[in-house]
Amino acid sequence: MVEVEGGTLTSLAGFDGHQGVALVARPRAASDVDTILAHSRQRGERPFLLVLDSLEDPQNFGSLLRSAEATGVHGVIYPTRRAAPLSPAAIKASAGATEHLLLAPVDDLAGTLADLHVHGLRLVGADEDAPLGYAEADLRGPLALVVGSEGRGISGPVRRRLDMVVRIPMHGRIASLNAAVAGSVLLFAAAGQRPTPEAPGPPAAVHSTSEPIPAEASRAPGRATRQSRRKAGEPAPAEGEQAPAEGEPAPADGEPATAEEVLPDDR
Repeated sequence: MVEVEGGTLTSLAGFDGHQGVALVARPRAASDVDTILAHSRQRGERPFLLVLDSLEDPQNFGSLLRSAEATGVHGVIYPTRRAAPLSPAAIKASAGATEHLLLAPVDDLAGTLADLHVHGLRLVGADEDAPLGYAEADLRGPLALVVGSEGRGISGPVRRRLDMVVRIPMHGRIASLNAAVAGSVLLFAAAGQRPTPEAPGPPAAVHSTSEPIPAEASRAPGRATRQSRRKAGEPAPAEGEQAPAEGEPAPADGEPATAEEVLPDDR
């Protein structure tokens, strides 16, 4: 660990939101479409992808990556040009999701969507003028959700490759949602229609090497407990009546107990 001045740390991190700590690491290796699809097959699940069409705000970029990871997306595709890069600000906004997602930057986004069609994926985007609401849409099966940019929405070449567009109904005075919020709504809607991945089983119980002493064994020897006599099918002694020692006959009805029977064994 090396202590440096604040200005040096800001220069090293590339932005001033470092919170006083920076870690030097190797660049993350980019993924590709084939790897993402192979990952879905390995998990025994139908492909579920997120496609980002020229997002401009790194905060929206990171927030959508966070939602994608939370909904079980197998990978995220985004263009290498005219879009917010995977910057430190985007990584911070993702809250660690970038470490668990396959991220595939591509040079030709429209051409990549055509390849996804060949692999059997349906392409669904959001449009405020779409006749179908997202809640009525069938979002099951192999799917790629497309989220457009903050200002222009989904670009023309990408829109022409979509199989379906859906809208998010707005009931208030605000006419639209932030790109990250709208994309997250669609992601969780699609996740709700997909089979829930099996959760890992409960951890095995940890047994202590020193077994606890049973309640019966902690009592004085030769003294039968009320519970053990019930298990053996014998009647339990009445309140205040002393249980006979093991091997001794119980006193008959009406017969007074002797002093030997009342006194404890370790007298």
